[in-house]
Amino acid sequence: MKTATKYSREVRERAVRMVCEHQSEHESHWAAISSIAAKIGCTAETLRRWIRQAEKHSGQREGVTTAESERVKALERAVRELRQRTKFCARHRRMLPRRSATAP
Repeated sequence: MKTATKYSREVRERAVRMVCEHQSEHESHWAAISSIAAKIGCTAETLRRWIRQAEKHSGQREGVTTAESERVKALERAVRELRQRTKFCARHRRMLPRRSATAP
């Protein structure tokens, strides 16, 4: 289950950019992440995940983009609905009386 997003897309994108822009001012990548995360009020791990996802979106890192993930979820939802409809139709088909070949 997905919870409400506390940070807007603009804030997330700006935080990711800030890490890239200010990384040289810090002793490590993690130090830059920790510093920027403290400034925007999120955890360093949260910001690290935003950075990884941004890298996937830009093609710098292997993995599934958000758009691809949403497409797969939509397809899975459609398959579930079709299966439910198929079961529903099969159940109701068994309940209908059969017509005789000699019936008008």
